[in-house]
Amino acid sequence: RVIKSMGIKMVLSGEGADEVFGGYLYFHKAPTPQAFHEETVRKLSKLHMYDCLRANKSLSAWGVEGRVPFLDKEFLDVAMNLNPKAKMCPGKEIEKRIVREAFAEMLPESVAWRQKEQFSDGVGYSWIDTLREITAAAVSDQQMEHAAERFPINTPQNKEEYNYRSIFEEHFPSESAARTVPSVPSVACSTAEALAWDIAFRNLNEPSGRAVRGIHEEAYT
Repeated sequence: RVIKSMGIKMVLSGEGADEVFGGYLYFHKAPTPQAFHEETVRKLSKLHMYDCLRANKSLSAWGVEGRVPFLDKEFLDVAMNLNPKAKMCPGKEIEKRIVREAFAEMLPESVAWRQKEQFSDGVGYSWIDTLREITAAAVSDQQMEHAAERFPINTPQNKEEYNYRSIFEEHFPSESAARTVPSVPSVACSTAEALAWDIAFRNLNEPSGRAVRGIHEEAYT
């Protein structure tokens, strides 16, 4: 709304950079260059269902057009043909280094080299923690035990998902709508396949980047 009020009709958005260059914190755990690359391909193939859809709807709701330069076809041809080893961030090495170095002279150092923060974390840790507390109180253990009976299609994996799904169902009760809400285990926005990268990821379903212990500066204890 603010952008629209300023008379701006088109904006550039950074969707795709984390998927192309492995910017999510769980990529620190990638065991091999091949595993790293295959995960970027999986993430890119699903981007239209999440980040790009969110960006498109939020912008078009106010009559603003969005452009995603990191998803330009020619750019992708180059970026996805890079040796994945050059994109990897083992240990404490900063993620998405290639992009940071490219823009280092254009941005303040504190911005160019700050740690990756996912959208949900970046709006404030208290926001996501409060949502977790609210949903924990709104959904009982008994409801979760019977989640597969109420939601046999794409069954919610935790109470937060259950609560959101209940709201979604009120507006979109059809079976076809339920099939558009995939629910798979994930850590810090990973695909289910990447959970095998670290033993700490197993039996964990946590979208926040703080779930990647030993990497995120404000990791959950």
